Amino acid sequence: MNTIKPVNWKIFFILLAGSILGVLAVLPYSLELQKDIFATLPVPMWVVIASSLVQSTILFAIAILAGLWLAGRVGLGLPILQAKLAGESVGDRLKAILPVSIIVGVLGSILIIALEVYVFGPAMKAELGAQASRLNLQGSQPVAWKGLLASFYGGIDEEILLRLFVMSLLVWLGKLVTRTADLQPAPWVFWTASILAAVLFGLGHLPATAVIVPLSPLIILRAVVLNGLLGVALGYLYWKKGLEAAIISHFSADIVLHVLLVLL
Repeated sequence: MNTIKPVNWKIFFILLAGSILGVLAVLPYSLELQKDIFATLPVPMWVVIASSLVQSTILFAIAILAGLWLAGRVGLGLPILQAKLAGESVGDRLKAILPVSIIVGVLGSILIIALEVYVFGPAMKAELGAQASRLNLQGSQPVAWKGLLASFYGGIDEEILLRLFVMSLLVWLGKLVTRTADLQPAPWVFWTASILAAVLFGLGHLPATAVIVPLSPLIILRAVVLNGLLGVALGYLYWKKGLEAAIISHFSADIVLHVLLVLL
């Protein structure tokens, strides 16, 4: 039977530092996407940025602390980082997760692009006309270097929120309903949590999408599918390999979507 792991404060502060760096890294990307909104604000830009940074720090501190607490109770976590902090050699472990993590991220991003080009793109053009180009994956994005910086936010911050916190919370709740013989959540609980976290991630993009185009069933479906598709695979990696694998995979996908695709 797996023992409950206490919160590792070293891991907490490492993740918190990483999340803050991610918030700073995504600023150029976010500022360009929302430049029209920021231009109308009645306060200086530095005030907005400082306020956002403080709020984000508090949010991530809570999410990381709760996520680590929950993960330790359902057999999830960051096994490689934990082993490294314990003085163990992790080179072989890292080499073991790198190929599969990168492959999942790259293949997932290619599938997303294919669905956009051959399925959602034509459907949106038929529904929105010329306005559909505002949601085009390639045409609507900031320049590649801003996409590169934003990829750190996707890989670190979004995985902390969606996998470490949200998925761990859902698995913990599921454990209250059904458990295996060793008192761990049943496999279907992990799958359900992974899917729900992915769907929530997709729905979370709707407010930003609504600023660009009117929401419709097609636009909502596109947001859920394109943003949530890879999330299921990332949830599986988190479950089987640890949060490190999900972070690497998410970062790899974002490099394709926000850097390579822009350069093509």
